[in-house]
Amino acid sequence: MKRFAEKDLLEWKNRKNRKPLIIRGARQTGKTYLVEKFAKQHFENYLKIDFEFDIEIRAVFKIPDPEKIISELSLYFNIEIIAGYTLLFLDEIQACPEAIFALRYFYEKTPGLHVVSAGSLLEFTIRDFSYSMPVGRIEFLYLNPLTFEEFLLAHHPNLLTYIEKLSLEDEINPAIHQKLSELLRIFYFTGGMPEAVCAYLQNRNFLEVQRIQSSIVMTMQHDFAKYGSRADQDHLRKVMHFVPRSIGQKIKYTHVDKDVRSAVLRESFHQLSLSKVIHLVYKSMGNGIPLDAEMSVRAFKAVFLDIGLVNNICGLKPVNPDELITVYEGRLAEQFVGQELLNLSRSFEENRLFYWIREQKNANAEIDYLMTHQNRVIPVEVKAGKTGSLKSLHLFLHEKGLSLGLRFNTDLPSLGIFNTIVRYNKKTDKLRYVLLSLPLYLVGQSKRLLMGTGDLM
Repeated sequence: MKRFAEKDLLEWKNRKNRKPLIIRGARQTGKTYLVEKFAKQHFENYLKIDFEFDIEIRAVFKIPDPEKIISELSLYFNIEIIAGYTLLFLDEIQACPEAIFALRYFYEKTPGLHVVSAGSLLEFTIRDFSYSMPVGRIEFLYLNPLTFEEFLLAHHPNLLTYIEKLSLEDEINPAIHQKLSELLRIFYFTGGMPEAVCAYLQNRNFLEVQRIQSSIVMTMQHDFAKYGSRADQDHLRKVMHFVPRSIGQKIKYTHVDKDVRSAVLRESFHQLSLSKVIHLVYKSMGNGIPLDAEMSVRAFKAVFLDIGLVNNICGLKPVNPDELITVYEGRLAEQFVGQELLNLSRSFEENRLFYWIREQKNANAEIDYLMTHQNRVIPVEVKAGKTGSLKSLHLFLHEKGLSLGLRFNTDLPSLGIFNTIVRYNKKTDKLRYVLLSLPLYLVGQSKRLLMGTGDLM
């Protein structure tokens, strides 16, 4: 399968001022496969070191001298390591912190050598790093599960080309809309974990997909053994199974386990966030950019790593694309949009999710997500069907003095100017605003299509 991150790796390879690259992301998102495929396509020589398997090699990195390290690796593996021709891949680098420290010297002393590293639970190693992090001497690339568009590229590339060229002036044929909606439904259940997607593409067998997803969930839980005591591991499992069942809801620790102290559960959420198993969606006032300037760390929601794993943990089975999943339909739509929004930023940026909520007596309002576009805050509403109230969107636009909203639903795309009455604090006021409404399968194209709203503003 082709990943969009491949073009970022190629750009890194050809850049003169590149630095050693660390690929970050959750377990089994395809980091190793991505690098191995890239190495075979773009380098004459390739040396991979797996620090979890090649345990004896860790000693080579005790002394952070790149020239000595390269010489000893060449002798051990009987391979020439030549700058410009060889890719040195340090996999599972979290198992050898000395190698992370040595990366700064690769940048300073052997800048011509291409060095890529990757690892699971790398954020924990970085957090507890006893050495000085080589800040300014390394760069990062973030790899998430496959997006829906990457799924289309592997399953139905012509449709991907179609939506990439789609403009707001184009009318989508209802048959094409139906086909894309059906493929989106399939993606809800396969998710974007590469092994699960590959299994579906090979045999169209959802049972095999579920088997792989269950294995991934178990592997994640086995990783908890690295996080602390048995009690800590139990709390992590509780949080891990709580989040998929609570997508779209403000997190209250008592709902996870009323008998466990909030501070303990807060740490569990933090650890799972560090490992990228979950992504925290923080409340922001949304008055301007950056959104995290007015962020509250105490008020947050959460989305899971992958929508396919959400369905697996919740025990939801594939259904006819025309059928709704009633209780979970809204949550799945919000989960899907959340993980897609995480991929709208460039791969070298760690994206974060935000939402807005106002909790007042008889005046509650909530915006599912806030995103930024061209230095503007854009409120994002997510609807599982074709219709739904936009009261919260109206309140947010009125309160913030904004005039553009974005809605994702299952209907055909539309763009228009609307007038409505906003009621607040026993008062009423008029609101004139632009609404861009897109089907859920166009989340990946939303920033491009937002460019077409300028004439109406």
